[in-house]
Amino acid sequence: MELDLTTLEHILRTRTPGLMDSKRSYAVLVPLVEREGELQLLYEVRARTLRRQPGEVCFPGGRMEPGETAEECALRETFEELAIPPERVRLLGRLDFIAHRASFLMQPVLGVVDSGALEAMRPGPAEVEEVFFVPLSHLLETESIEYDYDLVPTPADGFPYELIGIPRDYKWQLGHENVPVYLWQGRAIWGLTGRITRNLIRICKAPG
Repeated sequence: MELDLTTLEHILRTRTPGLMDSKRSYAVLVPLVEREGELQLLYEVRARTLRRQPGEVCFPGGRMEPGETAEECALRETFEELAIPPERVRLLGRLDFIAHRASFLMQPVLGVVDSGALEAMRPGPAEVEEVFFVPLSHLLETESIEYDYDLVPTPADGFPYELIGIPRDYKWQLGHENVPVYLWQGRAIWGLTGRITRNLIRICKAPG
């Protein structure tokens, strides 16, 4: 294959950089609602019949389809899971994305759900067991519980140490994972959802 500089320049100018080696991308809506005179976050509890993460707390969202933006995906998934129409959500902007160790990109989108849409909200039982709300003021005033663990590289049998010229006792760099946990009325908000929640709280507390 031959490639000239003009073609290479065109390729780079017309592509959008993404997460290197990413196999898939996801987006979630981080839904703010006005209830009982204050802003609250809406969370889902995943249906117990789901194969992955049954019964865990999450935000509405899912895998992005080809050509779909994070905003479009978040609104589509919210409608599919909660029957909240896209036009009843006012998007405020994207939060920080997560480059996950499992080779995927997670893009959270913050939005305000119209109060009237909550009255007609219908969680889909195939995906959502229930929803609950947490006052934003509570999250702003409550520190998450933090847990840490290391990610230890374990090369597979047959790794070509000799071919690339490194010893078999090579000192691989360890990975690190921090898990924030927020507790609310017997529920645990943790994992990616906990990280997204913490990111929102940090943004809210950052000096303007």
